[in-house]
Amino acid sequence: MNSTYSVSAARAKFPAMVRSAQAGRLVGVTKNNETVAFLISRERLEALIETKELLANPAFVQAWTEEKAGKGKYHPASALAD
Repeated sequence: MNSTYSVSAARAKFPAMVRSAQAGRLVGVTKNNETVAFLISRERLEALIETKELLANPAFVQAWTEEKAGKGKYHPASALAD
């Protein structure tokens, strides 16, 4: 984690926290010395959601596993439907 703020500090530093998140850094918020929340950019959240959706797709996981094992299947671009 790149930056961590207590809840009380987060109130005063919120604009800086948003800028940090927009720059791609993970920003944590702590309460009683325990991280209770994170502030991340929309781009990073969308990437996490996309990754979760891909990993929930059995066909993708199978193709990915085959690719990692060197058994990936490739087709020429001309094979794509118009």
